[in-house]
Amino acid sequence: MSGDSFDSDEVNRLRIALGRIARRVSRPAGDGSLTPSQASLLSTVARRKTVGVRELADLEGLNPTMCSRMLGKLEDAGLVSRSADADDKRVVLAYITTDGAALAETLRIRRTALFTEHLTELSEHHVDALYDALPALEALADSMGCGRNEART
Repeated sequence: MSGDSFDSDEVNRLRIALGRIARRVSRPAGDGSLTPSQASLLSTVARRKTVGVRELADLEGLNPTMCSRMLGKLEDAGLVSRSADADDKRVVLAYITTDGAALAETLRIRRTALFTEHLTELSEHHVDALYDALPALEALADSMGCGRNEART
């Protein structure tokens, strides 16, 4: 399907709605000790358990230098650790710590509860429509490289 066949106003509405939802769900990142970007990075490391820093930067849409700085803050907080890959010393790997995994799970539970709270305010018709749209939204996220090869949480 070509981009010419889409109504630009509807595409813009969809983009804005998805952005507003993402920002709202990302806002309560916990006790305020993490920025939404740091919380996202932590969640990705937690899902992966171990991930290369360059791959993590790509997954999060960050440049590797910024990703490394953010990992440093998470490492200082005891939430992740980093070390060179045993097979290739040029590759730096990030690992989730026990404290990091616990915080990531707390954030996941809080965000899911917040999302559930707002879903309960919608009509059954709208909730069903959102569930029906899941495969299309997941396909869009995959085509945009958002969390490619990620386990969905």
